[in-house]
Amino acid sequence: TDYGELLACSIRDITTHPVCKRGEQAVSSGFSIIPEYSFQDIVYRSQSMRDLLRLIRLIAGSHATVLIQGESGTGKELIARAIHRLSPRHESPFIAIDCGAMPDSLLESELFGHVKGAFTGAISNKKGLFEAANGGTLLLDEINDITLTFQAKLLRVIQEGEIRPVGSNESTKVDVRLIAATNKNLKRAVAEQIFREDLYYRLAVVPVLIPPLRQREEDIPQLVEYFIRKYCTQNQLPEKHITEQTLQLLVNYPWPGNVRELENCIERAVVLSSGSEITYQACFPSQQVEEFTDSLRQATKHTVEQVERERILKAIHDAKGNRSQAAKMLKISRATLYNKLRDYRLVHH
Repeated sequence: TDYGELLACSIRDITTHPVCKRGEQAVSSGFSIIPEYSFQDIVYRSQSMRDLLRLIRLIAGSHATVLIQGESGTGKELIARAIHRLSPRHESPFIAIDCGAMPDSLLESELFGHVKGAFTGAISNKKGLFEAANGGTLLLDEINDITLTFQAKLLRVIQEGEIRPVGSNESTKVDVRLIAATNKNLKRAVAEQIFREDLYYRLAVVPVLIPPLRQREEDIPQLVEYFIRKYCTQNQLPEKHITEQTLQLLVNYPWPGNVRELENCIERAVVLSSGSEITYQACFPSQQVEEFTDSLRQATKHTVEQVERERILKAIHDAKGNRSQAAKMLKISRATLYNKLRDYRLVHH
């Protein structure tokens, strides 16, 4: 069977693919997915996401450390879980920890464990997450937030493949596949000397970049449909649908909070819509409508300006630099052309 074809499908298309018909039961969301190749909860149609998931399939079977980079809300943990599910370690634990949520001393104890009496309150031995994830996968989320001191300790663990619990003189071997995630540019952090270069290269054996939602607009209709179905089911509500006009507004919105923001928006809309139809007023309550409209206006203005700028450059090129001829081709006055050249800072072209 051509699994490449299956991977290239959107999640909606997967349910109709013949590979998925072989006795597999549909999951609660209505999808029928082969567990071995499952991208559960990752809804997509865009080419960039197809390429990303194709990469995941390639790296999942290895033991290589992966660095997942992407803006907040793009789904870094979902990608990490997909790598784990597709790996030979899928029957062993997957454990995630937010490295930015605790100070060094607590993070060290959480990851490496501690022995009784190691510090005040250590009333018994405790295994750390490295031991708990032994044989499986450990996701270190927001890796950019750890201090340089702790970075040195983590580097040693990666290099030696062993951990030393706080207060212990003995080391313990661990077999853990590490995945690190960040919403910051770690290369820039290395250049600014706030992140160790040697640790960066240990973590970024396979770098994975998740594109922001605004760069994959074609995924938005599928995500909207998925979240409507999810929250109607979760809240035991009759099936709802979104108007075409509202859907187009959602597609055009820049979504600074990415998929997480879109999901929150649709959950709110499902709950607030009294009828079967979801409107944009339900997606964006009154206090946010003005902000939403301004964002759309700015996005539209930027697009129009970009198109106009390109048309002016093309006309000047076609007219071989003759601006009077270029103005005629654009059907505008020469004065208007000069004003636009100044506004778009094209006066040297």
